[in-house]
Amino acid sequence: MSRQGLGSLTNLVNRARSEGPLLVLGAKGQVGRALVQASKDCGVEVVGLSRQDLDLSDFQQVIRQLREIQPSLVLNAAAYTAVDLAETEVEAAQILNARLPGLLAEQCGQHQVPFVHYSTDYVFSGEGDRPWREDDPTGPVNVYGQTKLKGELAVQAACREHLTFRTSWVFDEQGKNFLTTMLRLGQERERLTVVSDQVGAPSFAKDLAELSLQALNRALDRNQASSQGQPMLWGLYHLCSQGQTTWYEFAQAIFAEAKARGLPLKVQSVEAILTQDYPTAAKRPLNSRLDLGKFISHFELSPPHWSQALGACMESLFAHGKELQ
Repeated sequence: MSRQGLGSLTNLVNRARSEGPLLVLGAKGQVGRALVQASKDCGVEVVGLSRQDLDLSDFQQVIRQLREIQPSLVLNAAAYTAVDLAETEVEAAQILNARLPGLLAEQCGQHQVPFVHYSTDYVFSGEGDRPWREDDPTGPVNVYGQTKLKGELAVQAACREHLTFRTSWVFDEQGKNFLTTMLRLGQERERLTVVSDQVGAPSFAKDLAELSLQALNRALDRNQASSQGQPMLWGLYHLCSQGQTTWYEFAQAIFAEAKARGLPLKVQSVEAILTQDYPTAAKRPLNSRLDLGKFISHFELSPPHWSQALGACMESLFAHGKELQ
């Protein structure tokens, strides 16, 4: 994807002006925050709601908000993302990851409102070493993945005009994620251990937001051209950075970028360990590679390589002087 900006989102702008604003749920999360900012940057009227604004587990309250706002487009970036806690807080994960997407999709389907939903590589078993395609059999190995898969299926059943994006290893400049955690620990500790046998693609939240907005704009454009016999673009897609790496290699790249930008680091060594040597409450998939062929060919959009995404994020982080958390 070009780093020259989003360009024109004519269909989103016009729809928001004539039919109602674009609504982003989970507006203070990584992807949600980026969606709100990217929409504003392109002149799209947008309403962002976070858990502080709306109790997403109270479905009657959610429905009332939808009726009050009357959005013309809904993007759901809200989720229960505490992977280990989900093993014991199963009901909380079910509500946000499975039932809420189903409710939103149902409401959107009833009112012909296009719906965008975000899912995860964790819907797969993590076996093998081939990138997962959209039509591959799923087999989540933890509660988080199981509830996210239920959400996908609920969306698919309830709303024809939907885009579901499975992504992986999301990071940005703010909040709690692998990048900010590594930068903080790199200033506190001389030695770190990082898992080296899980493979995937770290994805910058800003890229995910911009690419999904561009994809939505093109899906709406194709809707208008459907009378000419062109196939619709709605459905399930994999969307993440290109390339692949491990958490260990990603950590090394983060520290290299930080040092190049003059950040004083205490860390002297980063040791590679296996997943089995780092026990967690929830099992992690080893293979989180996602095949991007369908997204690239259908939308004619090309996500950046993960190393380029990391560089852009670090440039933004240091350019704006954000405090590491």
